[in-house]
Amino acid sequence: MNIINFTPYSALTGGLLIGFAAFIFFIFNGRLSGVSSIASDSIIKNENRYDNILFLFGLIIGPILYSLSGNKVESVLTNSLPLIIVAGLLVGFGTKIGNGCTSGHGVCGISRFSIRSIIATISFILTGVVTVLIFGI
Repeated sequence: MNIINFTPYSALTGGLLIGFAAFIFFIFNGRLSGVSSIASDSIIKNENRYDNILFLFGLIIGPILYSLSGNKVESVLTNSLPLIIVAGLLVGFGTKIGNGCTSGHGVCGISRFSIRSIIATISFILTGVVTVLIFGI
């Protein structure tokens, strides 16, 4: 196994920050911070959920502020834009059907000991492992 980008300290810090952000969102809003539900609710529901819009705005403004601090954020498109748009829409439909995305089930669901989320997360991980074994990516 060749580990080139093994970064345990930044990975641990990032994981702690994600968990703390989910905790703070729950404490102040009484809701889980699953991104797919927040995005869906901000578009579909008629309620004035400004916290959803602010949450999504924070996801966009965070990398911008990070890059303004002098750090470089690299992004490379490896496929055509129409393919990426179709893939994004399919992911959106999948998260709606599956009642959440990988981060929602993995961070918020497992912390609540949700059996559905635990099974979903195990399925995500096993699918990823099988995909790598088959395609060797």
